[in-house]
Amino acid sequence: MRPSLLAMGVLVAALGTQAAWSQPVSPFESESWSAPENGVDTRVFALLQQRGIEPANPCSDAVFIRRAFIDTIGTLPESSEVEQFLQDERPDKRARLIDELLQRDEFADYWALKWCDLLRVKAEFPINLWPNAVQAYHRWVYEQVRENRPYDEFARELLTSSGSNFRVAPVNFYRAAQSREPSGLAEAAALTFMGARTAAWPQDRRDGMAAFFSRVAYKGTDEWKEEIVYPDLTGDEAIDALFPDGTAVRIEPGQDPRVVFADWLITTDNPWFAQAAANRVWSWLMGRGIIHEPDDIRADNPPVNPELLSYLEGELVAADWDLRALFRLILNSRTYQQSPIARSDDPQAVELFACYPVRRLDAEVLIDAFDWIGGTGETYTSPIPEPFTWVPGEQRTIALSDGSITSNFLQMFGRPPRDSGMEAERNNEPSDAQRLYLLNSTDIYRRIANSILLRRIAIAAGSDQDELVRGVYLTLLSREPTPNELTTAVAYRQIPGIGSQNAQIDLAWALVNSMEFLYRH
Repeated sequence: MRPSLLAMGVLVAALGTQAAWSQPVSPFESESWSAPENGVDTRVFALLQQRGIEPANPCSDAVFIRRAFIDTIGTLPESSEVEQFLQDERPDKRARLIDELLQRDEFADYWALKWCDLLRVKAEFPINLWPNAVQAYHRWVYEQVRENRPYDEFARELLTSSGSNFRVAPVNFYRAAQSREPSGLAEAAALTFMGARTAAWPQDRRDGMAAFFSRVAYKGTDEWKEEIVYPDLTGDEAIDALFPDGTAVRIEPGQDPRVVFADWLITTDNPWFAQAAANRVWSWLMGRGIIHEPDDIRADNPPVNPELLSYLEGELVAADWDLRALFRLILNSRTYQQSPIARSDDPQAVELFACYPVRRLDAEVLIDAFDWIGGTGETYTSPIPEPFTWVPGEQRTIALSDGSITSNFLQMFGRPPRDSGMEAERNNEPSDAQRLYLLNSTDIYRRIANSILLRRIAIAAGSDQDELVRGVYLTLLSREPTPNELTTAVAYRQIPGIGSQNAQIDLAWALVNSMEFLYRH
C-alpha cells in the first residue's frame, strides 16, 4: 500500500487549493466556533479585515485535540482520550482540555526541553557544561516550569546567581556561553531575555551592555569539573555601563553589575523583556513570531501586528509574569483554533495568522510517537566525556536533559545542537533522507509489525473490519476515517494474498508516512 493513497489525500488537496475552500472541509473543519472570541482575536481579525484577508474556518474537535496535545505537552493523545473528547457535549470542553494539559507532567518535560534549547544545556563541545552540571541545570529548569515560577523571577535567578555549578544550578547560565568574555555573556543575556542579537548593535551599545558582565568570575574546586561562578567585587573603581535603551548608569564599587542589569530588565515598563517573552511564546504556539524571528528583535524588524504584541505584553505583566496564563490565553483564542486550510491567496495570510500554520513535528516528539506505537524505547548513551552517561530506555526523549546525547534519528530530523541558543538551530524542514527513512526503514517497520498497541486494536475489533480501521485511525491520527478512507482500507484487506495482519501493518505504515501524522495541523 502506498502512503499517498490514504490519509494524505484530503488534507494535501485542501492545502494545495487553499483559496477554493469556503465551506468547512471534513474532517478537518467545523461549521461554527465553540470558543468565544477573546482579546487576541479582536486584534488579529481586525487587521485581517483591514487587509481584506479572510480568516480560516474553525478547526474540528478531532484536529483540536491532537493539536493541543502536541503543542502543549509534545505528546499524542490516546485513542480513549480522543473518543472521550469527541463525545463530550459541553460547550467549554476545549477550555477544560487546555487547563488539564497545562497541569500534566508532560507539560514540564516538553517546555523544559524548549528552555534548555535556548539555555544551551549541553555537556560537550562547544558548551562544555559537563554531565553533572547538565543534570543539575536541566532539573532546575524542569522544576521552574513545573512549579510555574514567575518569568521575572526565573530570569532574575539565572542572571544573578552565584555559587557551585553543581549545587546552584542557574549559575550554569554563565558557563553555557561559548565565550566567557563580558561581550559573550552580554550576547547570551540579550538573546535569551531580550530576543536581540547584539552583533547588530552599535559598538557603544555593545560595550555598554558588556560592562554589566565585566565582573563575572570563575574558579575551580577540588571536585572534578566543579566550578564556582561569582561576582568579583574587589575593584575600587566605578563601572560606567549603558542599558540597551540608551540610558547610562554608573555602578559603584562593591555593587554587583549583574543585579543592576536584572533590576532594569524585569521592570514592568522595560521596552524589551515582556515583548520578547510574549513574542517567543506566541511563536512557539503559532509557528512564527509577531516579530519574526523571535530572537531577532530590532528597530528595522517591526511586528506584523503591533497591537497584538502590545496586548500580549500587557496580559503577561498583568498576570504577574505567569507564562502559563499566556499559554492559556493564546490556546483558547479563535486565532489558535483556526483550521490549517487558508481561505485566502494573499501572501501575507500566514504571517498575519489567518490560519493555523502547518509544520513538522519536533524530532523528539516524533521519535516518542514511534516509541509509543511500537512499545519501544531509545538507547541513549554518551561515553565522552567521563563519567559515562546512561539514560533509562523507558525515559521519553522530550525529557532528555543533555543536548550532547543524540541519535541518528534526532540528527536527521533536525534536533538543535544547542550551540548558540537561537531558535533557528532547530530544523523542522522535511528532507529526502527523512522521507526515505520513514518509507524504507526496517526499524519503523518492526515497530509497527510488533506493536502491542496495534495488536490490541485488532483483538478488540475481532472480525469487524470497519472497527479495526476505525481503531487505527483514532490511534494514529486522532480522528475517525472518512467514508472513502474506510472503504479503501477495507477493500485493500480483501486483495488476495494480503492477509489481515499485513493489511493492518500496511495501513499503519501508510498513516505514519502521511502529512497528518508527521505534521502539526
